[in-house]
Amino acid sequence: MKQQRLLFRLFNFAVFIFLEIAALQMVTHNAALQRVWVARGAHLFMGKVWGASQSIQSYFSLSGANRELSEENFRLLQELEQARERLRNARLDSLDTLYRPGFSMVAAEVVKVSRNKQHNYLILNRGYEDGIQEKSGIITPNGVVGIVDAVSEHHAFAFSFQNSDISISARLGSEGGSGLLVWDGIRSNGAILKEIPLQFRFQKGDTVYTSGHSLLFPPDIPLGIAGDAKVVNGATNEIAVRLFQDFSALRYVSVVHNNAFDEIEGFEQ
Repeated sequence: MKQQRLLFRLFNFAVFIFLEIAALQMVTHNAALQRVWVARGAHLFMGKVWGASQSIQSYFSLSGANRELSEENFRLLQELEQARERLRNARLDSLDTLYRPGFSMVAAEVVKVSRNKQHNYLILNRGYEDGIQEKSGIITPNGVVGIVDAVSEHHAFAFSFQNSDISISARLGSEGGSGLLVWDGIRSNGAILKEIPLQFRFQKGDTVYTSGHSLLFPPDIPLGIAGDAKVVNGATNEIAVRLFQDFSALRYVSVVHNNAFDEIEGFEQ
């Protein structure tokens, strides 16, 4: 009995499927509008299936492309850092042009600098293992930067010229009088040349140089341009100087040491 019912149901289902297929065939063969609907539905269905497959393919392709871009970015960053290192070394090598007879020289880079204080300082990336000594001058092609005060194995601490306790011997022009050049304590490129005797004539725009009367700095390093002057105590001129060195952009320097420093200092003592 159960088998008959099952066979009957299967027969009815088969008839239903047959009639549905026949109806669909009749619709597609006899009615243009119905054929359009059926074709549109089939196209929509196929479009969704194709779109899904394309999305999956694009997803995996995008993953591969992102990996390639990441590797390319890493390679470019490596090349950029190598180029920066070559440029850094080239700039340090160019400081060799600052060589002065009687002075030894070591190129260095400023790794820390203080500003906007009355007692500014510098820290360099060279120490006694690199040939840096205490009581050495620090210069650039644009002037005097500071004086080395303490040295560790691979670093040096120095007083910046922008320090109220630092003065250097400077000269007006090639034949002018010498005096003490100090930071004016206000401007990053401002200085004052003091104790210039009144008998020495000068003009605004004259260049100020290191005098060579100091054990720390070679002579004839251009420092800045003379500006306005005033008479102090009726005996000397005090001259404003605009420095060549831009301390806000300070990075590469040369540390110079007078090879005769200890000998000369011994005489003075």
